[in-house]
Amino acid sequence: MSGRFPPGLPVTISGLSESLGVSTMPVRGAIDQLIADGALEYLDNRRVRVPDIDADRFDELIGARIALETVAAERALHFVDYVRLDKLTSLDNLIGTAYENGDVELGIERNFAFHRCMYEARPSFVLLPLIESVWLRMGPFMREATANLDQSYLIDRHAEAIEAIRAKDVQALKEAITADIQDGAGHVGRQRLLNAANRLRVSV
Repeated sequence: MSGRFPPGLPVTISGLSESLGVSTMPVRGAIDQLIADGALEYLDNRRVRVPDIDADRFDELIGARIALETVAAERALHFVDYVRLDKLTSLDNLIGTAYENGDVELGIERNFAFHRCMYEARPSFVLLPLIESVWLRMGPFMREATANLDQSYLIDRHAEAIEAIRAKDVQALKEAITADIQDGAGHVGRQRLLNAANRLRVSV
């Protein structure tokens, strides 16, 4: 989910096995599951890659995140206790520290951990697997484009979400989750796609 492998980069099953220090069998099983989830695709000669996507499909993923995660947040709102609130606050601080230190992978991991911590206050056997499937597809694009973050992403939407939970304000919480997804993932994803399009035009 942290997007360690960039979109479009082919890797071999044997290469992954060697880098992880395991046999090809568990790697193949994990790859098959990721392909079923839409996070990877098979190429020729035993290679796989993270599929690239266009702006329309990326917008679909953003829309799916908003639709699923606002429902998950609303379900969880009245089940978040003070212990979980403290954990959410700690995770929010750790996210900021990770990005300040230039650790994009850790920042993305902690961002997903923040959202998961909130939604697991009232677990759902339907919503969370769907949400995590979308995260898997978005992770590589978030990682590659996070370097393009600008002032539009400096508003701490997680802090807004925490305050909404404290106030038991459903609408404010849904707005904070929506803004977090749009300001963060939506911005960096579109920026990456625009950069890719510009590179393509230059190379033609």
